[in-house]
Amino acid sequence: MSGAKTKPLKSLRSAFEIVDYLKRSGGAGVTDVANELSLPKSTAHVYLSSLEEIGFAVNDEGTYRVGMRFLDIGENARSQKQIYQVGCEEVDRLAAETGELASMMIPEHGRGVYLYRKRGEQAMPVKSHIGKHVDLHCRASGKAILSALPREEIEQIIDEKGLVARTERTITERDELWAELERIGKQGYAVNDGELREGLRCIGAPVTRNGRVVGAISVSGPVGRIQGERFEEEIPKLVKNAANIVEITVSYS
Repeated sequence: MSGAKTKPLKSLRSAFEIVDYLKRSGGAGVTDVANELSLPKSTAHVYLSSLEEIGFAVNDEGTYRVGMRFLDIGENARSQKQIYQVGCEEVDRLAAETGELASMMIPEHGRGVYLYRKRGEQAMPVKSHIGKHVDLHCRASGKAILSALPREEIEQIIDEKGLVARTERTITERDELWAELERIGKQGYAVNDGELREGLRCIGAPVTRNGRVVGAISVSGPVGRIQGERFEEEIPKLVKNAANIVEITVSYS
């Protein structure tokens, strides 16, 4: 049936659960994997050996790690995204103009994925790496994406992912989030004012194509540098302009 959810093959699910554990742990042995996934050691060994054989894991003296084949696949997936193909130049320009961290995010499975990031001269160290899946409700890019989604899709995301508090400023109530998304829709950009990390501010704007949001562009930095007119007018204007240029290019390329 079209649109119906299918049950994943048990063996396929187990293989990817092992890969995910290797990623999170930074490497693990057969016993660690068996204990983590409640598998017999012999079964865990078969999975790990198979992953190694096809290039998705490497064995470093008994410690299995994620193989570099995933890097090739990830880069291929990223390069096929039209927003990436046309948007990197604008992200680079934003980083140069503001001196801060400029980012490109896309929505996927109810979360945000960082597709590209560029550090300006004064930019803070980056914690969220390319390809990382993150919550939408506590980030400027994420809220910008949410503001452009249909209401039923937003409700589904909230139901599945929740509104987890990252700081005391994080929006954790539905009504408050709806009011915020309405405000974002009217002004054309979203703000993260310490909702993810204390002392960090971010401004993000959505990028749409044919009425459907395909991503968001943002600039982030410390409160000490992003304040006053720079926070309220200068950076929002730059971010909205960059998102608009990317949107036009995506729509007509």
